[in-house]
Amino acid sequence: MSIPFGKNALTFSDVVKQLRATFENFPDRRTGKNTSYTMTDAGLSAFAVFFMQSPSFLDFQRTMQETQGKNNAHTLFNAFQIPTDNHIRSLLDPVSPVAVYPMFDFVFDGFQRAGIIDSFRAADNRLLLALDGTQYFSSQKLHGSCCSCKTHSNGKVSYSHTVVTPVLVKPNSDKVISLAPEFVRPQDGHGKQDCEINASQRWLERQGSQFAALKTTVLGDDLYCYEPFCRALLTKGLEFIFVCKPDSHKTLYEWVDDFEREGKVKTVVSKRWTGKRHETDTYRYTSDVPLRDADDALLVNWCEITTRTDDGKLVYRNAFATSLAINDDNVAEIVASGRARWKIENENNNTLKTKGYHFAHNFGHGEQFLSSLLATLILLAYLLHTLLDLMDDKFRLLYFARLRLRK
Repeated sequence: MSIPFGKNALTFSDVVKQLRATFENFPDRRTGKNTSYTMTDAGLSAFAVFFMQSPSFLDFQRTMQETQGKNNAHTLFNAFQIPTDNHIRSLLDPVSPVAVYPMFDFVFDGFQRAGIIDSFRAADNRLLLALDGTQYFSSQKLHGSCCSCKTHSNGKVSYSHTVVTPVLVKPNSDKVISLAPEFVRPQDGHGKQDCEINASQRWLERQGSQFAALKTTVLGDDLYCYEPFCRALLTKGLEFIFVCKPDSHKTLYEWVDDFEREGKVKTVVSKRWTGKRHETDTYRYTSDVPLRDADDALLVNWCEITTRTDDGKLVYRNAFATSLAINDDNVAEIVASGRARWKIENENNNTLKTKGYHFAHNFGHGEQFLSSLLATLILLAYLLHTLLDLMDDKFRLLYFARLRLRK
């Protein structure tokens, strides 16, 4: 799918202008006279590393400057001076990743004007937003105030960073749209360790109303199939489809078994040709089963898919709890939407870690926000690559030619 740049869409110069405005608003904690490098140049220089997918921070840009008299940080993003690596890390360490979030909103607005967001709508004209946490840093030595820590059975302590990376997904599409992240990190006034669910709750408070207005269904693994979080989504006006495992939802599955005996679990069978073999999808579903063992438990709807080959071999099985009404006509679409949550792992987290973004590489840890800020810039680079991939034919040709050269 290609949507060319037009008067209602973003241009790359629009993006660069907004990048500069975003970095100009970075807080500058310097108090002395050593301000020869601006915060804008520090931010643009760091971002150029991730946009160009360089694993060596700024060495490549300096080599280009020395051999060719120019560099990408300047020609693409109008950075006037490139500070040293350590100077950039020192300048950016006090900057919270929240300072970059307006860029995600800016690009999202551009996607909306170009019609790309609507092109992601799936069953019942709904957007599908997947949530998942991924670890991007771990060490037994290096740590700071933003780290999560874990004491192992052998007495050793490890320190890590985890981030929730929300994305818009669509069944049968290899594209995702990255949204502003939410980091798992110690919270002021809380004695307990932070966790993925708490971070997702903060994301919900920050952006839930915006996506509720866009008619959005939230997807997630079994971790998210947790009554307080489900209720919080419904309160915000969002629907959900979450993986629902028997081991963690015993009461729900006891009700499903009882409904099965009473004939209240319905079945839909569909046979299809994969291009290589015939497979049979068997859908089972029922309504109004409790999510936990309590009189006031949230009632959800449940569905399951089992896929087998003609010789009876099991190919796939999974089950979901959802707030959406299920019937014979839409059970397959609801399951397809629920299964699309895997795209946050495959097309997002895996891409970030294995396809040139070096997401798990330690570009700089810092004492305050540096690690999470740099991770946010990597996510932003991926988002801008997605924008150009969807909206600029020339970029797509150059980008995939570069991938072929790498091979």
